[in-house]
Amino acid sequence: MLPDRNDAVARWRADGRPVAGYVGADVPVELLTAAGLLPLRLTGSPDEDASAGRERLGGGLDAVACSVLTRLLEGAYGHLDVLVLSRDCEASLRLFYVLREIRRVEPSIALPPLHLVDVLHLPHHTTTRYVLAKVRQFRSWLEAVAGRRIGDDDLAAAIAAHDRVRGLLRDVGTQRGERRLTGTEALSLVSVTTAMPVDEAEKLVREVLSTLPGREPRPGRPVYLTGSSHDTPAVYQALEDADWLIVGEDHDWGDLLAVADVGAPTELALAERYQFAGPAAPRASIAERAAHTAAALRERGAESLLSYVRRHDDAPPWDFPAQREAAGVPATLVDRQEYGRIDLAGVPR
Repeated sequence: MLPDRNDAVARWRADGRPVAGYVGADVPVELLTAAGLLPLRLTGSPDEDASAGRERLGGGLDAVACSVLTRLLEGAYGHLDVLVLSRDCEASLRLFYVLREIRRVEPSIALPPLHLVDVLHLPHHTTTRYVLAKVRQFRSWLEAVAGRRIGDDDLAAAIAAHDRVRGLLRDVGTQRGERRLTGTEALSLVSVTTAMPVDEAEKLVREVLSTLPGREPRPGRPVYLTGSSHDTPAVYQALEDADWLIVGEDHDWGDLLAVADVGAPTELALAERYQFAGPAAPRASIAERAAHTAAALRERGAESLLSYVRRHDDAPPWDFPAQREAAGVPATLVDRQEYGRIDLAGVPR
């Protein structure tokens, strides 16, 4: 049984320590840890009314962003000392702009200091220089708002700790290929690790890994999931209740979160890690996505490919034809799904 996602945050706050809410996989969490903040990746909630966020963000935007904005406005995450967003997709970028405007014109709404980390993903040296400048800018901003210097030793220790967690999560992925845990369990584990101090996350993943070798293989037809990201396990649970077994995925709440390490304890290595952080749908070419998905599918022993796409998430359907061709297994696209829901009638039995 995994701990509740809010437990570690509550303990951290009880000790009077600051919490950094963040949105998007391009936020360098190592710098948050090095600054003495708890990195808390913000999740939406498909079961809650998100009309307040939708009213401010407008129509035609992924429902996750509307949910996150609503929850911020309602204080659902508790007190946040800083709020950091990345430009990992259009929805995250628009969310930043709206939050910045709310801070400017609605001072009665209590929002924390806000920062955008603008990471680009083109494979060019000029892009690396740009991202490195943004990493240094983020470091300086954190030092100012946290009121403390981020020493090189602090950064090196944080990089090493987060790399260890990523390595352990890759080991969890290997166990998924051997069907030792369900996709729902794996996704829930990743989610919990993004809401606790990195040392606690490392301990938790090690404990989970220690229980897996003696486990019987989980039942279900092994399927690889592509398409939209999933910040809650609702769709995973629905699929696995229908006798599927999700053995892997290519979104950044799952396998992509741990696909690469920083390695060296430097700002440049940090910049390069996030620049080349893996082929997510909003920021990679169709060919890159297809090659990655096909290789990961074969590595995990999946017998089919399922592309799940939320309404207003426009990037994944462009990838699907190439992914289907590269995968070489039966492939299905279920498009225009509601956040946290899946129409199982569109999934082959």
